[in-house]
Amino acid sequence: MTYTYQDSVKLLTSAGKFRISLGLDRISKILTILGNPQDKLDCIHVAGTNGKGSVCAILSAILSTSGKKVGLYTSPHLFKYTERIQINNEQIPDNIFAQYIFEVLNIAEQNSIDLTEFEILTAAMFKYFADNNVDVVVLETGLGGRFDATNVIKKNLCSIITHIDFDHTERLGNTLDKIAYEKAGIIKPNCPCIVFEGREVYHDVADKENAMLTVIAPFVNTENLALKGLHQQENLSLALAAIEMIFPEISQSTIDDGLKQVKHPCRFQYIQDKNLIIDGAHNPNGIAALKQNLDFYYPNEQRRFIFGCLKNKDYKQMINTLFENRDEVLFYHFNHANSCEAKELQAVTNINATELTPNMTINFNDGKLNIICGSLYMISELAENFNIDIF
Repeated sequence: MTYTYQDSVKLLTSAGKFRISLGLDRISKILTILGNPQDKLDCIHVAGTNGKGSVCAILSAILSTSGKKVGLYTSPHLFKYTERIQINNEQIPDNIFAQYIFEVLNIAEQNSIDLTEFEILTAAMFKYFADNNVDVVVLETGLGGRFDATNVIKKNLCSIITHIDFDHTERLGNTLDKIAYEKAGIIKPNCPCIVFEGREVYHDVADKENAMLTVIAPFVNTENLALKGLHQQENLSLALAAIEMIFPEISQSTIDDGLKQVKHPCRFQYIQDKNLIIDGAHNPNGIAALKQNLDFYYPNEQRRFIFGCLKNKDYKQMINTLFENRDEVLFYHFNHANSCEAKELQAVTNINATELTPNMTINFNDGKLNIICGSLYMISELAENFNIDIF
């Protein structure tokens, strides 16, 4: 039977699959039946609250520029699921994506394994990369680390843990130590780990696993990096430390060329024709970084925000951190079951905001700096509504 990309999307977003259920039992079972493709791959595993997507994008660009065949696995996607699975910046083709998704699903159903959306994607990704004999997989965790489906790998080239903060506290814990412990679950026996913060739990887990722990300082030059933002100094430091540790043969000129090629849409991305910044900041730490960047790069410009958020985020703190009385603020209730309504967002702030409705028009060229932020899940809707060219 021939399946289409639309068939696979319908499956992945169905009520039975589109859920979060952490654990390694189900993913381990399906991968065993598939021949454990993950064991044939060399992975750089990246976890963290903020910055892990940027670190993955930087690593992928440098390694691809050096001539390696690089698999990149990230989440979430902006427009299409195929964005999540790439080889040397080429998304998995629609028909191949559908083929792998339904191969995994059919085997799971035959063996009574009830996989989640992310587990299906992860199993398909491992098999696709193994079948295509990639040299290196840059592997981003989905949620947490210890019980994330990507953590089925037994070893890696190295683990990287970016900055952590409060996010998904209902699943990862309500203290930074608890969250850090979940992230530290990607530290593998006898495999090095690179971190930005020297938390005690990282040292404890690394000692237990006999893993070399490297704590880096963010003192690198970001001049050649295509990604903008003060926070990228941390992410670049982590990525460069990994390259130096694992691939010391890669020259500085190759690294510089790779940095110019880094693509990670909607992370402090400037769209010139609409005087617009799109930023995927979706938690208090990410919003604080966005505010710092806006104040640094655009200190004197009038600002118009389009802000939407999921209900399980600390949107009160996000709003109070980001907005000033002089700002124009539009709250957007986007198409997601957990999206905040405009009245919920308005209830936590004294700033007089307007609800952005589907039929509302915006003059993006009236002299104000426009900023879209708060959730990655709403960006595709807004891009379509306002004809924004992100790629």
